Amino acid sequence: MKPNNTALDMKGILVLILICASWGLNQVAIKVAIVGISPILQAGLRSIGSTLLVLIWMNFRRMPIFSKDRTLWWGILVGVLFSAEFILIYWGLEFTHASRAVIFINTAPFVVALGARLFIPGETLGRTQTAGLCLAFIGILLAFHESLNLPTRQMLIGDAMLTAAAVLWGATTIVIKAGPLAYIAPSKTLLYQLAVSALVLPVAALAFGESGITAITPLIAGSLFYQVFWIAFVTYIAWFWLINNYSVSRMASFTFLTPFSG
Repeated sequence: MKPNNTALDMKGILVLILICASWGLNQVAIKVAIVGISPILQAGLRSIGSTLLVLIWMNFRRMPIFSKDRTLWWGILVGVLFSAEFILIYWGLEFTHASRAVIFINTAPFVVALGARLFIPGETLGRTQTAGLCLAFIGILLAFHESLNLPTRQMLIGDAMLTAAAVLWGATTIVIKAGPLAYIAPSKTLLYQLAVSALVLPVAALAFGESGITAITPLIAGSLFYQVFWIAFVTYIAWFWLINNYSVSRMASFTFLTPFSG
């Protein structure tokens, strides 16, 4: 592992672009499946399915699952942060518009940049990189500026939830990069995140009184499969591999591509 590598080469850039494009399409998949599967339960089913895939993958690759690498509590922390992030996103969307949510959730790269500067030695952005990060966010504001109308009190509550979710997203990245999780296999880091959320999210769906599964069509099933296999299995492993091998502060600005592909 090279947790302090700061160079983003062409391979890393291409993987980042593919991941962000996939995450943008994931927003569409969620909207399609939400017709028949309530949102937080949908996230829980995604985590359950992807947990099984990661276990199969690690067993096939003969990768140790229960090795004593002193990462258990770090892994549980990452799983809790991930679960809370998605609860806030889905709950927040009950109060505010999706177009406003895009703006507030994309403050996460600034959390990553600040957290990296504070907690990860050698992780700093120069003036050019900082200016680029700010310009990318300005691009988001320009693209979705029509949603920034005078908010109601209810919308402000949702905006606050989405901002908190962005902080949790950024904090998850920093915890992974700054702690011992940066030195283990990306698939095990992902397993921690998915296994914890697979337990938390279905319980949260019950606590919020969601309707659960009301309809299953081929389109809904295909959308859920896309989330389980491609998003939460393939792209998340790739994302954790990137975190382990590249500068997270330099990676952060690429996530601004996500809403445009969505």
